[in-house]
Amino acid sequence: MAQPHLDDDARRLAELGYKQELSRSWSGFSNFAISFSIISILAGCFTTFSQAWNNGGPIAISIGWPLISAFILIIGLCMSELVSAYPTAGGIYWWAAKLGRPVHGWFTGWLNLIGLIAVTASVDYGCATFLNITIGRFSESWASGDPLQQTFLLFAVVLVLHALINIFSHRLISLLQNISVWWHVFGAAAVVLILIFGPSEHQSVGFLFEQFNNSGFGSGTSGPSFWLYVLPLGFLLTQYTITGFDACAHVSEETHGAAMSAAKGLWRSIFYSAIGGWVLLLAFLFAATDVDAVNKEAGFVGAIFTSSLTPGLATVIFGISTIGQFFCGMSCVTSMSRMTYAFSRDGAVPGWRLWSRVDRNRTPVNAIIAGCAVALLITLPALYAPAGTTTPVAFLAVVSIAVIGLYLAFLIPIWLRLRMGAAFRPGPWTLGGRYKLFGWIAVIEIAIISVYFVMPISPAGVPGSPDFTWTSVNYAPIAVGAVLLGIALWWTLSARHWFTGPRRTVDEVPLDEPVV
Repeated sequence: MAQPHLDDDARRLAELGYKQELSRSWSGFSNFAISFSIISILAGCFTTFSQAWNNGGPIAISIGWPLISAFILIIGLCMSELVSAYPTAGGIYWWAAKLGRPVHGWFTGWLNLIGLIAVTASVDYGCATFLNITIGRFSESWASGDPLQQTFLLFAVVLVLHALINIFSHRLISLLQNISVWWHVFGAAAVVLILIFGPSEHQSVGFLFEQFNNSGFGSGTSGPSFWLYVLPLGFLLTQYTITGFDACAHVSEETHGAAMSAAKGLWRSIFYSAIGGWVLLLAFLFAATDVDAVNKEAGFVGAIFTSSLTPGLATVIFGISTIGQFFCGMSCVTSMSRMTYAFSRDGAVPGWRLWSRVDRNRTPVNAIIAGCAVALLITLPALYAPAGTTTPVAFLAVVSIAVIGLYLAFLIPIWLRLRMGAAFRPGPWTLGGRYKLFGWIAVIEIAIISVYFVMPISPAGVPGSPDFTWTSVNYAPIAVGAVLLGIALWWTLSARHWFTGPRRTVDEVPLDEPVV
């Protein structure tokens, strides 16, 4: 039935086929805040710094970060146009289904859902890693324990806390998102200032353009293997950090003025994160005066702090990053649960009646619990690490799964919008004629990075290598390939007979319906 006395947001949602079930209590700033928090320069810049350091070195950051950020911003602008036209919690899944056919929505939805669960897992595992280090700086007995087991235990605790916050503090979530923005702004500024005034010396500007190859692939930094394989692997730092911005779409049904505010929030969260992240990373590089110390810890960013700062200042930086990552993980659970709810609402997820249910506070509790449980399960391999290291390849594998899943999900509706051309009906925020250039750039960039991030991360992970070990294998291609095969078979054998895309939960809104 059509809902009486709909406001503009509820009317537009009803036109798209849904009644207003989630509480629309978020401001435009809160919408921006969730994507800004999920991107979280206090998370990705810290947890995957080693990927750039070992695969390219400073040049992968000084040149690679702004270059890849520009491509990601173009992807974000394409998605801003789509969320303005279709401000629904299903986000990119809904766009794909409406711009194409149900099969497009099916694949987009599953890729997006898998990517969001993997992002939640990787962020919370990174948070647990830094929390483990921070605790160890206050307790010698804790510091002497098994880091893998301790980190995984803290990871489980953090996941549970994020689930509880999202379940019982719906109104608080919006407030915490706003606080998270300022924590990231002032926290990152504090880290930069500490790294400017804390060390006794700094690297020269020339260091920013030096090249490292600690990957084990190829020989040195010359030749095609470095430029065409090793260095692009270093770009995972940027591609992973600046992701999850589709959250603006997933909470659009909870945002006032979503057709404009979600579109602006999406591209602005990318733009400001790109600038802030670059400044933060450059501060890391200038403070990395003891290159041997950083190499000894396999490029771990913490080695920069402990080798160039007093123990107290290093601890402050670890603490700032840990809290920022906690905020980031909280936002990831919010976004992931809304996507689970929306995709289940349309009958795509087994047990969809359970996952699409909301409680009396209009919160998708079951979707929150299910998503967090799966995030825990896919990270179980992180209990094991290659001999002689404390960093599980499983963490980078989960990161790769997140990047591939999310960006492939972004690609499908962007490509469908390109195919639709002038027949597309834009919302109030539009790219105009620039959509063709931006769309093709976005599609090509996503296709390229998706190939790189299923490749082996270390020589020991290459089957047939004399040093091959299963703990070094990047299982992202196995996981992503298995999922793609599974959802393709599911579609072919079953879903194509009953999955019709988004289901309407309201009738058409009469044109004379009063708007208040």
